[in-house]
Amino acid sequence: MRALFVIDVQNDFTEGGALGVTGGAAVAEGITEYLRENPDSYDLVIASRDWHDGDNDNGGHFATPETGGADPDFVATWPRHCVAGTPGAEYHPALDASLIDVHVKKGQGVPAYSIFEGVTEDGEELIDLLDEKGVDVVHVAGIATDYCVLASARDALAAGREVAVLTDLVAGVAPESSKAALGELAAAGAELLATR
Repeated sequence: MRALFVIDVQNDFTEGGALGVTGGAAVAEGITEYLRENPDSYDLVIASRDWHDGDNDNGGHFATPETGGADPDFVATWPRHCVAGTPGAEYHPALDASLIDVHVKKGQGVPAYSIFEGVTEDGEELIDLLDEKGVDVVHVAGIATDYCVLASARDALAAGREVAVLTDLVAGVAPESSKAALGELAAAGAELLATR
């Protein structure tokens, strides 16, 4: 069984969002186009979203005076983003959510980068869902290459899955760290795969 992970293709991570990355909207469009053109490529399409609490610092994830200052360091502390129920937390409109089989929410009150740190709408752990469905191959697309894509692909490898990163369907915070992330994943055994 083969699954596609669609990582954090949300308004706050695309251009104009609280933590927008260059190329984010193109990734949303590209994933939709790819899935429409290849409807039988995956047994499951699983999408994650950051879904942070709005009334606390989410375990130190949001930059506040309590977490060392109101200025984020963009390593461990970040500006407020993807607060549950806000437009920033919604999928980017170019991502066709009807193509998604399973929705995972992560970071509910705590820092969370990997899709494996979230739970499905039924409250199920992702690893249990993958085991239950017999998913042994995982392809990864989404945002951001050097953070949540990296963490999700790393955890999929650690969970014993065959992993490929769809290199033309990811966007990162910075070119250098994105290149390093893909290099790390390739060295760990992930395939780097272009869809076109």
